[in-house]
Amino acid sequence: MRRIRPEAYQTFSRTEWAKLRANTPLTLTQDDLMSLRGLNERVSLEELADVYLPLSRLLNLHVRAARNLNGVTDTFLGRPVTGHTYVIAVAGSVAVGKSTFARILQALMARWPDHPAVDLVTTDGFLYPLRILEEKQLMSRKGFPESYDARRMVQFLSDVKAGQTEVRAPVYSHQSYDIVPDQWQVVRRPDVLIFEGLNVLQPGLAGGSGGRPASVILSDFFDFSIYLDASTSNIAAWYLDRFRLLQRTVFQQPTSYFHHYRDLGPEEASAAGRRIWSSINEVNLKENILPTRERAHVVLYKDADHSIARVSLRQI
Repeated sequence: MRRIRPEAYQTFSRTEWAKLRANTPLTLTQDDLMSLRGLNERVSLEELADVYLPLSRLLNLHVRAARNLNGVTDTFLGRPVTGHTYVIAVAGSVAVGKSTFARILQALMARWPDHPAVDLVTTDGFLYPLRILEEKQLMSRKGFPESYDARRMVQFLSDVKAGQTEVRAPVYSHQSYDIVPDQWQVVRRPDVLIFEGLNVLQPGLAGGSGGRPASVILSDFFDFSIYLDASTSNIAAWYLDRFRLLQRTVFQQPTSYFHHYRDLGPEEASAAGRRIWSSINEVNLKENILPTRERAHVVLYKDADHSIARVSLRQI
């Protein structure tokens, strides 16, 4: 896996990064952590202290600076100083641990001394429904940039940034593998919004229509961005572990879209998981997700045991 340009980033070992925590307190307990972790994810309180807390401190400084800058603009325009939602993008491959990372980050930020309102929205809800994916012959490209309703995502973030009182995001079910009809996640002017997904840093996700060039793209609305990285071989192994676990649990339920995998033996399940990884997820990673890595402000590198080993902070 190619490395980022050294002139663009300053890279810290975990020990070096941990020293930047300063006096940021650890506000989560082991029980909190257990409730936030996803399947096959192993995050320890030690990792929270070494990696998440310095990042939380950095984000706190950025959010406060953004508030001050927004206040200057409001004052200049002669209007009341109002809060503006600070948007953080979290990107990375399938199975790299984005969801767990985003939930932990949300919990830590919500426990800052000023107790900001922190919402978490995933891009899964902006996938086209299965019916449309089938019509567009995109089922084998689900998760690729073209499988998302990009205009709807751009409109959602535009409304959040504009301070709309309520903004609705569609809800996605991993069990049914589809958008849930008539269900919505309502966002009510949070102080911080974490927007998590595979291709959030993809410049091709734009709000244009009718073949016209887009005037805005998704990343125009991000104040800060984070990319979770690992070797492709490690991510493939994590994906396979998760697939086998799901095959023994969630896929056994009749309402699961993948219920047809329920009776596979261990070797057959492994073969099916490897086939899906190599034909879909690995292709998406190499063609669409990994090329966006250098758009991120922070890149977190995970080792084979899921632990974050080093951190790169963009300088330019």
